[in-house]
Amino acid sequence: MKARGLVFDLFGDYLGDRGGEVRLRSLIALMDCFGVPEPTVRVVVARLRKEGWLGSRRDGRETTYLLTDSAARQLEVGRSRIFHRGNDPWDGQWHMVIYSVPETERALREQLRRKLCWLGFGPLSSSVWLSPHDRISDVKASFADRPVIRMDTFKARSGSADVDREMAARSWCLGSLNRDYAEMLARYRPRLSRYRAGELHGKAALVERVQLVHDYRAFPHRDPDLPAQLLPDGWAGRAAHEVFLEAHELLREPAEAYVDTLLLGRRASEPRVAELDAS
Repeated sequence: MKARGLVFDLFGDYLGDRGGEVRLRSLIALMDCFGVPEPTVRVVVARLRKEGWLGSRRDGRETTYLLTDSAARQLEVGRSRIFHRGNDPWDGQWHMVIYSVPETERALREQLRRKLCWLGFGPLSSSVWLSPHDRISDVKASFADRPVIRMDTFKARSGSADVDREMAARSWCLGSLNRDYAEMLARYRPRLSRYRAGELHGKAALVERVQLVHDYRAFPHRDPDLPAQLLPDGWAGRAAHEVFLEAHELLREPAEAYVDTLLLGRRASEPRVAELDAS
């Protein structure tokens, strides 16, 4: 787990519900649980502030950090993708985007492709992307100020269910994704009994829960959340998601209790020394 990602994980699962801000001294204590040294924490938060992810203020001798509004919105969208998966029946309609971007705008083309991936579209061909979900308005809104992009959109049906499955197999790497889901299941499903028995406490529970989120959070970026009729046989994604949700909830109480104890303990034993600004 990288320090930068840990900061977002801590804000997303813990600090967001505790006022959405954290003192540098407390963040250093939290990051120490994962073996991140204080100098690294100071460098990371300084960079995140410079990039517009974090804001800061001085409280006497201390520095307090908080997510910017933009960062908070993006974090919430990301968390929604992680924790909520679609389960609505499919009407058989494909939503398609055909785009054209000038060769001189390669960076913009890559930005468009990343956005399409994030919204669950897959490349049927290099410039033809499709999704079973109606998110075309989201794509258009994201690039409304980029007239250099020519974008044609439409809805269509294929000839049969077999063709639908074949199109899905061409547009997404479902085989490798399914293998990774199976590995996730093999890693965490056997641990559920320990979680249910309450065997993990304190720092161990916090580290385990953050590691769980770290291991799972890449899947929504890769998984288009396809309807059941488009998935290959033996799909492990649904089961992996259910195991993730159960494990995350089972570890919630001991992990959050440790965070509270750590933050409150730091406040109670705060030394009377000046805290250097990470800037």
